[in-house]
Amino acid sequence: MKLNVIIVDDSQINLTLFKTFVSRIDGLEPLCFDVSAEALAWCESGAPDIVIVDYMMPAPDGIEFVQRLTKMPHLRDVPVIMITANDQKQVRLAALDSGATDFLTKPVDKTEFISRVRNMATMRRNHLLLRDRAALLAVEVATATATIVERERETILRLSKAAEYRDPETGDHIVRMAHVAKLIGAKMGLSAADQQLLLEAAPMHDIGKVGIPDHILLKPGRLTPDEFVLMQRHSVIGHAILAGSASPVLEAAADIALSHHEKFDGSGYPRGLRGNEISLFSRIVPVSDVYDALTSERPYKRAWSPTDARAYIIENSGRHFDPICVEAFLAVWDEVLDVRRRFANDSPAEASIPHPLH
Repeated sequence: MKLNVIIVDDSQINLTLFKTFVSRIDGLEPLCFDVSAEALAWCESGAPDIVIVDYMMPAPDGIEFVQRLTKMPHLRDVPVIMITANDQKQVRLAALDSGATDFLTKPVDKTEFISRVRNMATMRRNHLLLRDRAALLAVEVATATATIVERERETILRLSKAAEYRDPETGDHIVRMAHVAKLIGAKMGLSAADQQLLLEAAPMHDIGKVGIPDHILLKPGRLTPDEFVLMQRHSVIGHAILAGSASPVLEAAADIALSHHEKFDGSGYPRGLRGNEISLFSRIVPVSDVYDALTSERPYKRAWSPTDARAYIIENSGRHFDPICVEAFLAVWDEVLDVRRRFANDSPAEASIPHPLH
């Protein structure tokens, strides 16, 4: 590993002498400056590994040079050797305060000079190796994390498909409602990270239907009161499936699964929560979920027109739906229609679930 050694001294004799000493150390490349301002200018865009600077120079002198050098973000860890006279103790203290690493006193002893610079070179190489190792580890961690995240998304996708094969109301519905939910969240000012979290968690809202008997889940007509009570259990079942995970996505999905049938006026289930007692995600999802369900054809009903479904959402604002979420939904209406065009509904037997990020 070749290291650049910057030597700054207004005496050409000293520059020649120090350059000769440095050249005797393997792996060091000396670069000399007799004007300190020029050396600083080079350092601003260059990459010095060791700096040797004399104190007694025209402005900027050695102290100011070190002060300005150590303020450069990319040079804060570069070792600096200050050369001073033997009786300049106050100068050495000031140099330490300004960021100097070590000292040499005049007249400079060749053996001491070479030893100190060699030690600085060893320290610098170790620092660079540690820095490169840290960068490599950061890349490895990022790669491993990305793999884990991708596996998590695949798990969510497969769990969503499990509900799809049991419930004729899913198909591309879960993709459309998730994208519409993200549009609503974005309009409400959610951060990009929370928008993404909502997009990935929302498709899991009905996963609890895997625990509902077929004669209830697949019934083409209206449910009896007793059957409806059993159907309501899917929210609690979904929460039980998803809760307790260290994954932020699964935790968000667990909350949505439990609370997406709560209503703003408190008439929903399973806990009868009201208003802001319902989490924000679980207030957004019902708007996108109900809208897409209304505009989708089912074995027991025809699809509503987008206009009629929109009117229903407006009519139930403040009762079923959070008015702020409804307002955001209406504000992104054109984008909502575009989501429907992008993800045309498949038949239940042929339905596919694109990755929520696509």
